[in-house]
Amino acid sequence: MNMTSKRFSIRVWFMLLLIATVAVSPLQAYAAADNDRPWMNTSLSAEERTELLLQAMTLEEKVGFVTGKVNNYYGFYNDGLERLGIPALQMADGPAGVRIANPDVQDKKSTALPAPIALAASWDLDLAKKYGDLIGKEAYNTTHNVLLGPGLDIARTPWGSRNFESFGEDPLLTSSMGTAYVNGIQSNPVLATAKHYILNNQETERFSTNAVASERTIQEVYARPFAEVVEKAGLASAMCSFNQVNGTYACENQEMMTDILKKQFGFKGFIMSDYGANLSTAKSANAGLDLETPGEPFGKWGDQLLTAVKNGEVSQEKLDDMVSRILLQMFEKGLFDNPVQNVKINAKANGKKAREFAEQSMVLLQNNDNVLPLSKKNMKSIAVIGPDADNASAAGGGSSLVNPTYTVSPLEGIQKIAGKKVKVQYEPGTDPISGGDAFNGPSAVPSAILTPSPAENSYGENKTGLKAQYWTNIDMEGDPSLERTDGQVNVNFGFYNYEGFNAQSPKLPLTPLSFNKKMSARWTGSIKAPATGKYTLSLTSLGSSQLYLDDELLFENKGTTLSTTKKEIELTEGEAHNVRIEYRSDNPPFKGRDMGPQIRFGWEAPEEAVDAKMKKAIELAKKSDVAVVVTRTYDSEGYVDRSDLELPNNQEQLIREVAKVNPKTIVVQMSGRAVEMDSWKDDVEGIVQAWYGGQEQGNAVARILFGEVNPSGKLPVTFPVDETQTPVSKEAQFPGVNGIGDYSDGIFVGYKGYDKLNLKPAFAFGHGLSYTDFSYRNLKVKTKGGKGKNKKATIEVSLNVRNTGKVAGSEVVQVYVGSLPTAVETPEKQLAGWAKIDLKAGKQQRVNIELDRKALSYWDEQDNEWVMPKGDVPIYVGSASDDIRLSGSVKVGSPSGK
Repeated sequence: MNMTSKRFSIRVWFMLLLIATVAVSPLQAYAAADNDRPWMNTSLSAEERTELLLQAMTLEEKVGFVTGKVNNYYGFYNDGLERLGIPALQMADGPAGVRIANPDVQDKKSTALPAPIALAASWDLDLAKKYGDLIGKEAYNTTHNVLLGPGLDIARTPWGSRNFESFGEDPLLTSSMGTAYVNGIQSNPVLATAKHYILNNQETERFSTNAVASERTIQEVYARPFAEVVEKAGLASAMCSFNQVNGTYACENQEMMTDILKKQFGFKGFIMSDYGANLSTAKSANAGLDLETPGEPFGKWGDQLLTAVKNGEVSQEKLDDMVSRILLQMFEKGLFDNPVQNVKINAKANGKKAREFAEQSMVLLQNNDNVLPLSKKNMKSIAVIGPDADNASAAGGGSSLVNPTYTVSPLEGIQKIAGKKVKVQYEPGTDPISGGDAFNGPSAVPSAILTPSPAENSYGENKTGLKAQYWTNIDMEGDPSLERTDGQVNVNFGFYNYEGFNAQSPKLPLTPLSFNKKMSARWTGSIKAPATGKYTLSLTSLGSSQLYLDDELLFENKGTTLSTTKKEIELTEGEAHNVRIEYRSDNPPFKGRDMGPQIRFGWEAPEEAVDAKMKKAIELAKKSDVAVVVTRTYDSEGYVDRSDLELPNNQEQLIREVAKVNPKTIVVQMSGRAVEMDSWKDDVEGIVQAWYGGQEQGNAVARILFGEVNPSGKLPVTFPVDETQTPVSKEAQFPGVNGIGDYSDGIFVGYKGYDKLNLKPAFAFGHGLSYTDFSYRNLKVKTKGGKGKNKKATIEVSLNVRNTGKVAGSEVVQVYVGSLPTAVETPEKQLAGWAKIDLKAGKQQRVNIELDRKALSYWDEQDNEWVMPKGDVPIYVGSASDDIRLSGSVKVGSPSGK
């Protein structure tokens, strides 16, 4: 055969092969090549691949697939199936970065980003997507394909210990930021997990509290963010919470999981339990739970679920649905086709992004006499003061705590930008903030007025503090297992004392994990009052504690619950008194949840009682041109919320004392929640809410203070005057009575509740100043479209915004709608849209904002649908919820009211 004939034969052969291939389905063509795993054919749809793989799985494999596992070194996962080529779901805690559990992966380090509450303060959807994309990439490149975030829990109370993981108090802001975040994560082969579904709005009694809320409240406020990320971001998974919802535990709640999330919202993904939140086998599976994550001391699925399926308590169809939901997301998001990898994180590049996120999040709360930005030309010295101003590890604790690739403290950042010509000096002023500051009670007695016995056992400067002896039993039996000097008696072990969490307090000694459960302790030494007067000494403890003064029992605290006992006494300046404190963790908490030992030796002192450490800070402030006081709260997941808003560990006194001697005092507040400022706000010139700013927080703080970045953040939560003046200040509302948390505030969460109750906050929702000014004018409101069948009209607000100052800046233009024209009670003001714009000095821009339809509607409990009433609705445009610049109105609705 000649070459021409050969070429012709080859061409004919290829044509016949092509015809044969076209004549059969892609699956048949692929199966001819690989009959073992046809679901690996990428030309098939995710649904087709899921169905093929489901048919190949045995009953035992299906049950094993939906039953999660745990490994202390490698984190949480469900088993993959090598026989079928199913990759394991390797989960990483979020949502403020990737929390790596495996010590073999990049030394467990990843980029520590600003807390989500900080991201929310940027009001920047593009930034939120970039934030999510960075986390998604780092998850994938550190061997993870599931990221446990975002947190979509509404910040219902201003003091919530986990508020830092949220996007604030408003459902529209939370929905929009959460959607952008999820889209960013899932642009990578990584599944996002929205948590905690649902009504998980407090840490106190979070494992057992029964959150009681109306259907309208759930639909309009708490479920809405989940609905939005399902609809607009294709959410892969959701995590059900520990608490009860209207009398049924969330992970057994068919109405919440199946009726609302899956059916009403159209959720195609899967629901996993929080770790240990699943309390049943058949009940949870039939209610809509799809994946059990590991429980303590053991889970309820595994062999028990296998038996339930065989016995008919859980149908084969239900099990198949559970498995299919997980597989579908794995196929859709590319987990089968893009195995996780271990690629070194670019610490420098991602750290720069972390700094940019932090800069956009910081909120200038107060700027009297334009004390900010600081000018290097007009000053020679700066006093940096605060217990953790030199600590680069200030962050929210718990499962979201990230081990950073590197860190920059506020002190380092200020020193760097100030340069060599400005003298920057540091004094802490108070003792370091620790896990002991996470719970209520008076501030701990300062180490500076305590002397250990014997003094030679002490650590730290000037041999201060008390001698501590620890036992791993509750009776102080035998020799102590640990002896040292503690600067303060301010203990919060258990959840707050294990690998990683204690890194937040690097100035304090590490405590062995053996003391995290049963223990007893004794602290001895002496106390010297810094001024003559009346002092109230206290013990706050979970477990029994006694305070002895000069070898006589002053009082005891039974500590059956975490509580405070105190007594007022007269002390004379400089007069030493022997002190002994004994503690036993002999009152275990509820339902096997070990909160760990908790005790604080506290005081309430006369204003003139200033200890030696604080005096050193005051002296430094007095001789400096500017004083920057960096304060901090300790916010963390972990069984309890503070129910007050005070700064812990004598920081409020520190601010007041510094402000007395330096008229240019600026407070930089690092927290994930609101703080009470009433006792010192009027004494200082500037206040910057810096949140938990991630690993580059020091550089971001400094760049804001010196004007290298113009602050543009706006509060995503209201800062009340104090804890008694909020919409949820009744005990029945928080923490609840007899195990019931009454959501009687209904839809009036956050600023809506402040408006309804006529409560004036310290700083309103949406508040945030700039180094420039913006003018608003020429408001227009118009309705567009909606004439065709099933077409819905859109309402658009437009206005001119001009930068009337001398520097470039960004403004968040906020639009609120007023009360709706209906007999149903609606908020006086509700966020309906916003736009963040950048303007150079003197420039103007026409801003167009489309309003959210749900802000113009309410949930009708009788008809189970959103209703937009007919009539005129007020429109308010401003720079904050209490700073309305323009107003108008719009006619909405239809004759039917639907």
